[in-house]
Amino acid sequence: MTGATTAGRIDLNADLGESLGTWRLGDDEAMLDVVTSANVACGFHAGDSLTLQRTCAMAVERGVVIGAQVGYRDLAGFGRRFIDMDPAELTADVIYQIGALEMLARVAGGRVAYVKPHGALYNAIVHHEEQAAAVVGAVVAVDADLPVLGLPGSVFLRRAEAAGLPTVAEAFADRGYAPDGTLVPRSQPGAVLEDPGEIAERMVRLVTQGRLTAVDGTDIDVRAQSICTHGDSPGAVASARAVRAALTGAGIEIAPFAT
Repeated sequence: MTGATTAGRIDLNADLGESLGTWRLGDDEAMLDVVTSANVACGFHAGDSLTLQRTCAMAVERGVVIGAQVGYRDLAGFGRRFIDMDPAELTADVIYQIGALEMLARVAGGRVAYVKPHGALYNAIVHHEEQAAAVVGAVVAVDADLPVLGLPGSVFLRRAEAAGLPTVAEAFADRGYAPDGTLVPRSQPGAVLEDPGEIAERMVRLVTQGRLTAVDGTDIDVRAQSICTHGDSPGAVASARAVRAALTGAGIEIAPFAT
């Protein structure tokens, strides 16, 4: 599945379930009315067990597909700090996270239908061979038919495809792109986009033309079957609604890639 936008159809996903105890992040309920796939935290980078169970229940109520968003064991850093882990330990951690969310999803009447790495782990396995292999090994061990979501051209998707896993390439609605097709680091200017109109226009172009404008002004090829709208970004709900409305207005079907 890697590398091509399905003509006239796209999935919308968001990172959800990232609140922790009394600390609240994002508006999961509102986002679940917009997206078709929910990347639900698994407790390692964010999310407590009750939050995750409730997020799964809200997703099931709305017919939104549940995915396990696995990450480094780094609550303090929100999973956005690279950790040089032993591959075997990383594999075990990913298996643990998928298993935990699967049980919470089942209690809510759903199931984990795909896996998406989070934050620093997501970015690391764009190029990091050992960690990419560790995550792929974990998913294969859990379910060799479980789709994985990742950045087009990444080592992760290449290794996943070689292992026989269904692969799904994604684009980011509210993130800036470097000329090589990777995401601009959050520490640099242009990393996060905030104008809902601009974001929506970019995503319509992505789906219809497979092109985006990089941070340096050049056009790049970005083809994907799913679009991520971050639930914790400023104006996340407004941006997600604008993207969905613009895509629908362009005659594009919004539908999940997994069932």
